[in-house]
Amino acid sequence: MDGPGASSGSPERGDGLGTYEWLQRGLGLLEDGHAAAAATVLERVAADEPRSASVLEALARAQFSAGRPGAAVKTFERLAEVAPDSDYARFGYGLSLRRLGKLPQAAEQLALAVAMRPQRTEYVEALARVRALLEPRAGTADRGLPRDGDAEAGGPESAEPGLLDPRSAGAQGAGGQRPPSDDGTGSSLEQEGGPRG
Repeated sequence: MDGPGASSGSPERGDGLGTYEWLQRGLGLLEDGHAAAAATVLERVAADEPRSASVLEALARAQFSAGRPGAAVKTFERLAEVAPDSDYARFGYGLSLRRLGKLPQAAEQLALAVAMRPQRTEYVEALARVRALLEPRAGTADRGLPRDGDAEAGGPESAEPGLLDPRSAGAQGAGGQRPPSDDGTGSSLEQEGGPRG
């Protein structure tokens, strides 16, 4: 994180802490399972460092883990713009879109993540799950029965624990950081096919 906020405290805070210290505080909260508090801290850091990939990734993970998929979609999208070569950005973006029920867009982002890092089994599995949700089950369309991902069936947010949880084994984003949770309960996104590890 280069720039004016890297070593001096934010003028609005008047706390004497620099942007890096606030980032570390936010990451610590996320690691300890306090996603909502982490998101609050990291939103302030992102205001100081709006083009920092590490800050955007941490914020998106926190938003996702805090059960704020709409905010996570926007932040993962910004991360993908800032770091277009980030497979993790595409993975988190796809999982967040899935949570919102935007399955075609989720499949597109997850396919990009798989294309970038085909060896990541959680990417491949998440893409396969979304594609399965896009295919109507035999006979259900005729009977009007809900499909996986439909609101009546619990919606995408009820499927699979989150892979973006910083505490999950193997879940790790860019810069050695662990991904956020998909279900807002602190469970790992990798367990769900969430952003990369």
